[in-house]
Amino acid sequence: MEQDKKSVFSAMEVAKICGVVNQTAINWIKNGYLKAFSTPGKQYRVYPDDLVTFMVKRSMSIPDSLMALCKEKHFDAKSLLIVDDDKGLNSVIKMYLQKKIDGLSIFQAFDGFEAGSLMVEKHPNCLILDLDLPGVDGFGLCKKINEGEIYGKPSIVVVTALEDSDVEARVMELGAKKFFKKPLNLVELVESVSNLF
Repeated sequence: MEQDKKSVFSAMEVAKICGVVNQTAINWIKNGYLKAFSTPGKQYRVYPDDLVTFMVKRSMSIPDSLMALCKEKHFDAKSLLIVDDDKGLNSVIKMYLQKKIDGLSIFQAFDGFEAGSLMVEKHPNCLILDLDLPGVDGFGLCKKINEGEIYGKPSIVVVTALEDSDVEARVMELGAKKFFKKPLNLVELVESVSNLF
């Protein structure tokens, strides 16, 4: 079966997929950026899931053929990712949601790159997303989520302190389901998240 044959990639195959030279892929592995294992003959091998995680962290384009080789993952039926670089607010939202919604798995990210990686790994059903983020901003994340299947199409709840008059219209156009201005009303936020589940 073709899928079984491609359950791992050599450094050269990784290089080809990523559009770099072989030595670059080897350096990624040696420096610990790309997770890999060694064969008895000391050749590097990379699992599709690890390659996808690596590529997402670096905002690389991922071929559908590579995504098809990733193992089937079993995701939590009720899971949520909070993406906000304000660590205090991120933690307050997490604690409040845990108290109010039973059986909810909550993940936290503090920048856009970390958010992308966690979405690929965990496939949360819902995303509470700040727009003003280091790395990939919230607008960029909304756009990426709606451009492909890699992130699992979570429902997006935007929270922002941005004052631009067109912010709400822009994020709704990019696929957000709900929009909240900071300071947050946590009761309303929980109600909206509960309704999305």
